[in-house]
Amino acid sequence: MTLDRVARNGLILLGCGKMGSALLAGWLKAGLPAASVWVIEPNPTDWLIGLGTRLNEVLPKGAAVAVLAVKPQMMGTALPALQALGNGSTLFISIAAGTTIATFEAVLGARTPIVRTMPNTPAMVGRGITALVGNGHVTPDDLALAKSLMAAVGQVVELSREDQIDAVTAVSGSGPAYVFHLIEAMAAAGEAEGLPSDVAMQLARATVCGAGELAFQSPETAAQLRINVTSPGGTTAAALGVLMNPETGFPALMKRAVKAAADRGRELGK
Repeated sequence: MTLDRVARNGLILLGCGKMGSALLAGWLKAGLPAASVWVIEPNPTDWLIGLGTRLNEVLPKGAAVAVLAVKPQMMGTALPALQALGNGSTLFISIAAGTTIATFEAVLGARTPIVRTMPNTPAMVGRGITALVGNGHVTPDDLALAKSLMAAVGQVVELSREDQIDAVTAVSGSGPAYVFHLIEAMAAAGEAEGLPSDVAMQLARATVCGAGELAFQSPETAAQLRINVTSPGGTTAAALGVLMNPETGFPALMKRAVKAAADRGRELGK
């Protein structure tokens, strides 16, 4: 991670909840000095207080970057505190779902370099993935800096258009909840087949976590990994016959779920 520009001019973190804390921990681990970070957080945790960042202090006038990590419903109240940094060289990076670049430009100024991102909760264990897109005032160096900062908590992909964010939100932003519900459903099904509830949950949780790690480490596609587990005429094939049914199985169900999430994201962005 190239942090010289940030270490020299400073980084402002607006909000330090779960995602902001995960990002901050990643930046500090990567070598960013705590004294180069200004944090605006009305309810700091003991962990945050003990880091040595510039907590709720007067902000630097020429900060390299400002990361907007407050909840979308709080953005209207919190963002004006950074308005003086707009239309300048400070790069703004938002991790707020449903808040468009145009919304930020209306407050910060139309010439403000803004990168909108969509991370997900596995960032809290360094295994997230973030999609990002910038406005027309984001330079290649700005974009590289944004990618570097978000890479502190996982993988990063660049989008070609802002309207793709809604699909990203529906797949990876909300996706961890789908996986957690899969664990719940598998455990409940195991219990229905006679397993004790605690054993069923342990089996389901370990299976999903292990399969995810295998998918992460393996060079093979998800389809090939599925085929590797499936013996013709066996138990897995019997289950997949239900799950892969084109009308009632996973494919149709997941399409409806992702569409519902994407549609809701578009509504919230209006």
